[in-house]
Amino acid sequence: MSVKPERKLWHEVKKSTPKISWTRIENSGSFGTPDLLGYNHRGIFFTVELKVTKTNKIRFSPHQFAFHVKHPENTFILVKSLSLNLVKLYEGKDIMELDACGLKLEPCAQGLEACYLHLERLGSYRMNSLFPDGFE
Repeated sequence: MSVKPERKLWHEVKKSTPKISWTRIENSGSFGTPDLLGYNHRGIFFTVELKVTKTNKIRFSPHQFAFHVKHPENTFILVKSLSLNLVKLYEGKDIMELDACGLKLEPCAQGLEACYLHLERLGSYRMNSLFPDGFE
């Protein structure tokens, strides 16, 4: 039996993000809830919706749109492009643009390592700085 693409992506994320505590959300009662609940070392909770696509287009349910519009902070969409073999991270607040533009939309991070670092830095007042904490 082959592993579904989103489950495979989940295993890649879990293996590549050792400092993030993950809870996989298997929720059939509340449609649109993201796939993952994460918690970083700064004490910040966030959600991640996992998507895998063979094309430029990403498919979302109406419930997923509603969730990300209602919860614009600390929500993310992690998309793996099978054709490009590339992972991109988008903020949940950008779901409408992501739907319209697909993978052409500029991500907040690209590549699994960069996505991990972005999520690990959530809650840092220096998140957008070029320098890590304690450097200067």
